[in-house]
Amino acid sequence: MKISETIQYELERNKPMPSKLHSIIQSNLIGLFFVHYNDIYRVYSELSISLEGWDSVPDIAIYNRKEENFREDEIQMSEVPLGVIEILSPTQNMQELIYKAERYFQQGVLSCWLVFPLLKNIYVFENREYYQIFKHQEELKDDRLNIRLSLEKVFH
Repeated sequence: MKISETIQYELERNKPMPSKLHSIIQSNLIGLFFVHYNDIYRVYSELSISLEGWDSVPDIAIYNRKEENFREDEIQMSEVPLGVIEILSPTQNMQELIYKAERYFQQGVLSCWLVFPLLKNIYVFENREYYQIFKHQEELKDDRLNIRLSLEKVFH
């Protein structure tokens, strides 16, 4: 893909261009949530969220599980997610993700994961100041959402 096509994609979606590794990790995380936490959480991929005038499209948004009405749809959610997961894309920098995490916390999100594919690390933020780093061979522990995941399965 040409640079101009990448820029066009990012402008149209207000979101960085994803990559192969980004897609693999996002799929793996969604699959793990489905297998281990489907009774508790519903995870949404690329969901448009509008929170007090700030629009965002997290890679994954985590909400409490509730029955959905499949006769009605929403283009943009206004409910604050419990957690969000952002995966670093090749056209993004770490500072952008940290800024987004801060904005999510300002809106009331309880947990924010920042995923760095090339390092096989996930930073789990409880708030703007406190985070833990989990490496690819470890078990991720998110105490705010009571989640445990094998990172070997995320980065596989």
